[in-house]
Amino acid sequence: MNAEKIARVAMMWCLLLLPAAAWAQGSESGTIAGVVKDASGAVMPGVTVEAASPALIEKVRTGVSDAQGQYKIVDLRPGSYVVTFSLAGFSTVKREGIELTTSFTATVNAELKVGALEETVTVSGQAPVVDTQNVMQQTTIARSTLDAIPTTKRLGQLARSFRGPFPSTLSSKMSAARRARAASSGSTASVRVTSTSIRTA
Repeated sequence: MNAEKIARVAMMWCLLLLPAAAWAQGSESGTIAGVVKDASGAVMPGVTVEAASPALIEKVRTGVSDAQGQYKIVDLRPGSYVVTFSLAGFSTVKREGIELTTSFTATVNAELKVGALEETVTVSGQAPVVDTQNVMQQTTIARSTLDAIPTTKRLGQLARSFRGPFPSTLSSKMSAARRARAASSGSTASVRVTSTSIRTA
């Protein structure tokens, strides 16, 4: 019986902690996404896209552009990436210096030109600093604002936030309830209620 309870508790904790671990892992990774087009501006499906970085355990993560020419490589660790676009009959395009941070989607588009497979066009430039694909909003709160919020750790501060008629209203409700109880029991004893107040320093 005791072992059965332990097994149930262990199973419950696993079920509770698994989503939290998955969320934490998802929020610590980034994404590289974009569109691949040819020189005329037409989208290109079937282009192999490789994201290489020393931050990855496998060193290279691969994706393929879909029918709309879009690709997305997800769950990438933060770090510096080199993205390579290749397709038979087109010159290879390499984008270097893509800095990826947590919860960031770097948009890396490419334009492939007809050429020999051995030809590689390397584009070095600044990484995108604006995430145009995620809708997540992050806010930074100043320490002074956090300190001003009453919490259960500071009960004195919480009590000060209840200024006003709270104690007298509570005592009048209590006295009405006692009078009603005394009347229903047939007792003629008088009830005396004293009002207290909260003092603040």
